[in-house]
Amino acid sequence: MTSARPSFALAALLTTLVALGPLSTDLYLPALPTLARVFATDAAGVQLTLSVFLAGFACGQIFYGPLSDRFGRRPLMLGGLALFCAGSIGCVLATSIEMLVLARFVQALGACAGPVIGRAVVRDLWGASESARIIAYMGGAMAIAPLVGPTLGGFLTVLFGWQSNFVLLLLIGALQLVAVACMLSESNVHRDPAASNPRQMVANFARLLADRHYLGCLLSFSFSYSALFAFISASSFVLADRHGLTPQVYGLCFGVVIAGYLLGSLASGRLVRRLGSDYLLLRGAWLGAIAGVSMAALEFSGVRSIAAILGPMFFCTVATGLVMPNAIARALAPYPTMAGSASALMGFVQMTIAALVGIAVGHALAGGGAVLALAVAVCTLAAPLSYLALTRGQRCT
Repeated sequence: MTSARPSFALAALLTTLVALGPLSTDLYLPALPTLARVFATDAAGVQLTLSVFLAGFACGQIFYGPLSDRFGRRPLMLGGLALFCAGSIGCVLATSIEMLVLARFVQALGACAGPVIGRAVVRDLWGASESARIIAYMGGAMAIAPLVGPTLGGFLTVLFGWQSNFVLLLLIGALQLVAVACMLSESNVHRDPAASNPRQMVANFARLLADRHYLGCLLSFSFSYSALFAFISASSFVLADRHGLTPQVYGLCFGVVIAGYLLGSLASGRLVRRLGSDYLLLRGAWLGAIAGVSMAALEFSGVRSIAAILGPMFFCTVATGLVMPNAIARALAPYPTMAGSASALMGFVQMTIAALVGIAVGHALAGGGAVLALAVAVCTLAAPLSYLALTRGQRCT
């Protein structure tokens, strides 16, 4: 098979593959209160379908990255999509919350192939200098999925029931499987026969974690995403319980917040050549911190309107759109022969931290909605502080 070449069509396909994870979490968010009633469980029980998804998403990436460094990107992507389709079928057929949680874990093991291998393909084909711009534009296009996902999911839930969300995910996964088989040629021309050796995997991950610059990018990336995931985990319950929003209206409110991510990603793509990745990453992280602290200040001062949640969260997601593509590009730039492993470790830590935040938020929701603002404030503050603490005096090679 001929080697893959960079093209607009390939970038579009990679965008849909990277978007598979966010779409799998955002589409069914309006159905969470419905699932709690259907399966006779509480918010923490339903929230496990999100946190377990993230856990599977994190664990799978650890293996996809090194395996794609050894065997190539294409076969691992095909296998991941097949597994995603199998998990989606399990979700549709679930008759208990335990079955749904298990099916979501299988679904996540397949879905995680998209971002970890997709980012590695971008590094393979577009190189270190252009990766930040391409990933930023991909992030902007990818934001369309969570922008429309909850709105679409709300209408699907009301019109056809909660299972319809997973039927749609199954159809999307099947179409992507066909597209990858037809369009994605192999991009890994630096295959490492030892990449999947357990000892070599540990050595590669240890080398990455010993790099302070990589670690700083990794943590700022992970905490920025965790602030968004705290909102994903808690907002449907907070907005529904406190303000009585219907699934459709909640989907529209969620779309307003995700529009901030779209704006930040597109701004990053346009400005990165002129201002540089480091500038955009750090300024974006501080913007998120200011917005997150503002949300907490409004909450604890007794201002608890919808605008007091959505306004600061909009700027938090603008910040996420600035931070994430630049953190990814800067972290992967020095590692052309380890792009899969470097991408995998970023995804694993990102999803692990987010899953822990989600579990904590889910269990704390019984005490009221203040936990949402507190979690967002802590995560957004941690993003710039961890980056500065680890990268001060460091330079990306």
